[in-house]
Amino acid sequence: MKRRADLTAPRQRRRIGIHYDPDAFGQFSEAIARFLGTGRYLIFQTFIVAAWVLVNFFEPLQFDGYPFIFLTLILSLQASYAAPLILLAQNRQEDRDREQAERDRQMAARTQADTEYLARELAGVRLALADVVTTDDLRGHLEQITELLEKLTAEREQGDQSQSQQRGA
Repeated sequence: MKRRADLTAPRQRRRIGIHYDPDAFGQFSEAIARFLGTGRYLIFQTFIVAAWVLVNFFEPLQFDGYPFIFLTLILSLQASYAAPLILLAQNRQEDRDREQAERDRQMAARTQADTEYLARELAGVRLALADVVTTDDLRGHLEQITELLEKLTAEREQGDQSQSQQRGA
């Protein structure tokens, strides 16, 4: 058994098998699943199966006898690969949907917090504006002051007239 001299660094795991990029493989599986889910693929597969059956009905061209065992094997093999690829693509889509739902939830929470903040600010502005003098208030007070000044002016003029009459008498 070989001993390591430097025990401070962790050992690197030895990987046995095929190394692949999970993202690239996932994108490949999604592309396959997208193709398998189209009408074009169904028509393509239908033509191949029909051609296979027609060719194998004629004796000189026949390479797969009547029960079409080789065709069944090929279709089973195709299905055995297609199903996991489709499931992998669905799992990746589910992960993306989950992440999008989380982002949507966070956005909704931020929007709600912003809305509540703006509602509080608006209520504060309304309270502050309730104490602010408006032009109608100023106009009303100005009219009152004008009326009082007119009364005082009228009283003073009457007082001046009565004083001048008393002096003249």
